[in-house]
Amino acid sequence: MSSTRVRFAPSPTGGLHIGGLRTALFNYLFARKSKGQFIVRIEDTDQKRFVSGAENYILDALDWLGISPDESTRINGEYGPYRQSERKEIYQEYVKELLQKDLAYYAVDTAEELEAMRERLKQAGMVNLHYNSLSRMTMSNSLTLSKEEIENRISSGAPYVIRLKVPAKEEIRFKDIVRGFVVVHSSTVDDKVLLKSDGLPTYHLANVVDDHLMKITHVIRGEEWLPSAPSHVLLYKYLGWSDEMPEFAHLPLLLKPDGNGKLSKRAADKAGFPIFPLNWTDSESGVVSEGYKEKGYLPEALANFLALLGWNPGLDKEIFSLEELENNFSLEKVGKSGTKFDIEKARWFNQQYLNQKNDLELGNWLVKELSTKHAITCELETASKISFALKTRVTFLHEMLQESIVFFEKPSHFDEKVIKKKYSEEGKSALKAFINNLDNSITEGEAIKNTYSETLNNLNINPGKYMQLLRVSLTGAGGGPDLGVILEILGPQEIKDRINFAIPLFNKVKK
Repeated sequence: MSSTRVRFAPSPTGGLHIGGLRTALFNYLFARKSKGQFIVRIEDTDQKRFVSGAENYILDALDWLGISPDESTRINGEYGPYRQSERKEIYQEYVKELLQKDLAYYAVDTAEELEAMRERLKQAGMVNLHYNSLSRMTMSNSLTLSKEEIENRISSGAPYVIRLKVPAKEEIRFKDIVRGFVVVHSSTVDDKVLLKSDGLPTYHLANVVDDHLMKITHVIRGEEWLPSAPSHVLLYKYLGWSDEMPEFAHLPLLLKPDGNGKLSKRAADKAGFPIFPLNWTDSESGVVSEGYKEKGYLPEALANFLALLGWNPGLDKEIFSLEELENNFSLEKVGKSGTKFDIEKARWFNQQYLNQKNDLELGNWLVKELSTKHAITCELETASKISFALKTRVTFLHEMLQESIVFFEKPSHFDEKVIKKKYSEEGKSALKAFINNLDNSITEGEAIKNTYSETLNNLNINPGKYMQLLRVSLTGAGGGPDLGVILEILGPQEIKDRINFAIPLFNKVKK
């Protein structure tokens, strides 16, 4: 096989789990590093679990993260259709081939018969309760019933499936890029269902056929699919495709923050962080689960965070642009062990990326958000200065928006601890002297700050003594961005108005 081709093959059964997003990212990075193609194939053969809107949601999530596919249900290529429900006839051809070769068989067992089989195996002390090379000879299938009996049952409308005929005594071997050589004895492998009564294939048949026909060179997927890999290897062998079988790489699990078990929606909800990349509305309950996008995470920050969950580039750095991730990614450096999902680290990445944002870009965003959500009109130059002042002090954009309001509205609350500790008649006189000396023509923050310092020096007062009091009178808080930047954004007249507004309130607190 020449050109590298990888696929991300989600089922449209709900919102895209953050673990699935990481799998898509790893596929994308591997494709870009190899100068290959990244394909998204929608595996919608399980119609009972199909959720309307899930397919678009998945593709929208990938677009938001910046890892749009080269081929998908939205971007046709020469190997479509990319929705499995539209490939029904293709799979049936290969099932017929397997049946003709006696490598698959019909099974017409009822639900009661299947349950009875499991109970028998359980009573016999068997650990493996599967429908396999041992148990199948006690069941209702084309290996134990006549051809006429099978045809009669099917024609009468009885449910049936077609199962893979796994050999009884055989070692199944394959190499996994992450885990090395894997050897499984066929006695532990169940006879997977390949085709259901509705004519649609299961994942096991469809993914093998599609991967072959779409010329997939590497199957990069979650660890949960590792137990199914031997069945897939058998299918490649049975269909005569062993020499063209893709390489496998099973990615380590994402674990709960405490490392105890697989990360689930329930665990994420309990810990207070999203499990989905975008907002997802449950089709049955109508409950909206907040996504990383709506929570305020930047896509480039989330991509950087996810890339380092299970992959170690071996470099003395953590911040990687998407392009740098593409250039450095290697499946050989993906670990075998599960990796803890540390949401605090995700927050840290977001803060780092927010801090790197251009002030003008953030200013443009802030102008729109202030207008839309607070009906506040703000000049781009001012918004850019506010962004510069706040971006190192917040983790999310919405926090910047909230903290920016103080530059447009007088404080409604003041830090009483600072007032009680710092406010005095001398402090009051110092603030009044400052605004009396402040010329409205002075607009630079450092120049305004110098006026404050010169005023207090002339009064034989150390300027640092009431610097925090000045800050509280302007913003209500005892800490915050650089005072010079605050002074410049507010400007002389607003500074005067705020101090005159604050002093009477300080008097009340001091009493």
